[in-house]
Amino acid sequence: MFGLSFSAMSQQTEADSVEAAKKQDSLKKLEEAKKPAQDPVPAEEKTVQDEDRPFHQVVKTYFIQGGWEFMSLVLICLILGLALALEKVISLGLATTNTKKLLRKVEDALDNGGVEKAKEVTRNTRGPVASIFTQGLMRASEGIDMVEKSVISYGSVEMGKLEKGVSWISLFIAIAPMLGFMGTVIGMIQAFDKIEALGEVSPQQIAGDIKVALLTTVSGLIVAIILQIFYNYIVSKVDSIVNQMEESTISLVDVLVQHKVRSEQ
Repeated sequence: MFGLSFSAMSQQTEADSVEAAKKQDSLKKLEEAKKPAQDPVPAEEKTVQDEDRPFHQVVKTYFIQGGWEFMSLVLICLILGLALALEKVISLGLATTNTKKLLRKVEDALDNGGVEKAKEVTRNTRGPVASIFTQGLMRASEGIDMVEKSVISYGSVEMGKLEKGVSWISLFIAIAPMLGFMGTVIGMIQAFDKIEALGEVSPQQIAGDIKVALLTTVSGLIVAIILQIFYNYIVSKVDSIVNQMEESTISLVDVLVQHKVRSEQ
């Protein structure tokens, strides 16, 4: 009897232990279900995925996050400024002339065909230097003094043409960062309005407004830097062409003086 009772007790103990194990498993499952779902992708892998995105998608994302109101204005400044800058770069490239080669052609034309032949050479040559030469040759019959006055006066006209449109590029250089700073100020005002309305706020609640403010500032500065590079190149190119004009006009006067001396001999 004792053996039977001991066997029954051991079986009851095993059943209780199995029941307790089942309860513990069910409790663990409930706790795991209550836990927030974890992101299957680690943070490091997320960062790598963000870095692997194409550049235009990154720019598009930041453009949307910065707010279309001010970001669109900054984008318009970039488009208009680049259009003016590229047009000016092309026109200045076409205005560049090999002055030494042109002077040799003019001198040969004066020796072989006179002033009229030299006019044909300058009229068939592109650029402000050739235009100044044409104006000077048109006054050759009136004396060297009139030639000098003519080339100086027309040189000022050509210099004005070269500088045309440059002031608009400088305007967009100034406006773009101003628009960015305005967006920054408005974003900070919105952040402080939220703090005033809610009282105690967490950094996450105002981080979005501050991010918008900083994105507009960055975009305005980037536009200004890009346009400033083009502006400096254009100004240096204009100065180079103006120097060529001044040197070539002096050389033209010398050529006309020499031609006059040879014709009188």
